[in-house]
Amino acid sequence: MTQSSGTRGNGLSNDALDRIFHSLSDRTRREVLRRLSIGPASVNELAAPFRMSRIAVSKHLRVLEGARLISRQVDGRVHRCSLASAPLAKADRWLSHYRAYWASTLDALADYVEGEPKTVSKPAARRRRSYERK
Repeated sequence: MTQSSGTRGNGLSNDALDRIFHSLSDRTRREVLRRLSIGPASVNELAAPFRMSRIAVSKHLRVLEGARLISRQVDGRVHRCSLASAPLAKADRWLSHYRAYWASTLDALADYVEGEPKTVSKPAARRRRSYERK
């Protein structure tokens, strides 16, 4: 089993995780997901706010589908997309491992900063005085 195709402890393969984070790395795709969090929408509705061709929006949608972040239903010529939240929940579980680390690191930083005396450094005080003299 290679590292890229291995499975994480949360049941999410590394390849799937790569596809999810790649999908989320683009602001257009994040905006599409934000819109779909409100409810299903047609491809035309999803494309409307963007200054790009429908073909370009369709490429973004294919990336999101490849990561299984959205699903698409076809009814004649109308394609309706819906948010598939399960992959986001799995990615969130993966990120939760790091949440504890960052929380403890930020807590330690806050403790350090709050423990420091609130004084103006001597170079800053000297600069301020030199400006006041002019």
